[in-house]
Amino acid sequence: MKSGRLSAARKERHTGKVSTDGIVGDVWTFVAIDADTKLVLSWMIGDRNAGFASAFLQDVAARMSNRVQVTTDGHKMYLSAVADAFTNQVDYAQLVKVYGNDPEGHKRYSPAQCLGTQSVEVIGAPDSKHISTSFIERQNLTMRMNMRRFTRLTNAFSKKIDNHIHAVGLFYMHYNFCRIHQTLRVTPAMEAGISQHVWSIQEIIALSGESMHLAA
Repeated sequence: MKSGRLSAARKERHTGKVSTDGIVGDVWTFVAIDADTKLVLSWMIGDRNAGFASAFLQDVAARMSNRVQVTTDGHKMYLSAVADAFTNQVDYAQLVKVYGNDPEGHKRYSPAQCLGTQSVEVIGAPDSKHISTSFIERQNLTMRMNMRRFTRLTNAFSKKIDNHIHAVGLFYMHYNFCRIHQTLRVTPAMEAGISQHVWSIQEIIALSGESMHLAA
């Protein structure tokens, strides 16, 4: 599982105060992926805090029918969020990245040099061979490369939070049901057994139209 930052309108440190309509400042994308099928199980847009982390993990846990192994990054908000969502029915570990000193501080647009990682077992008995964030890190790169609004240092940033949420939702629909995974040779949804064919863009449009009709 991973949370990645997207700056909407402008970076939060430059705003002084986040606007009440949620348009200005930073928003984060929480994502959970299944390492076997590459299916994105859940995603959420919001602040990077314990409240959103808890809501996100509650949604992930509700989609699980068996005991699973979970790996997150080293952010402290996940410690209580995973425990609350899964209780003791999970094998959970954190993969903590160790960074060197960063003399440039907030002037940087990328993290400081990563010197290594440290595995920390938190709940249950996670298999050390499967303590990894590699799949979600790669998925995060796929997301950034396929949605212009995630491109760093451009004027393509999301200017309205609602539009950003819809764009991310469409991306993950396409990722799960339309895009053939290079290694699997099928879509993640097909690998997970929840779809029998590769969806077309026309099918997504039709599904969106049905949702709008039901909402009306």
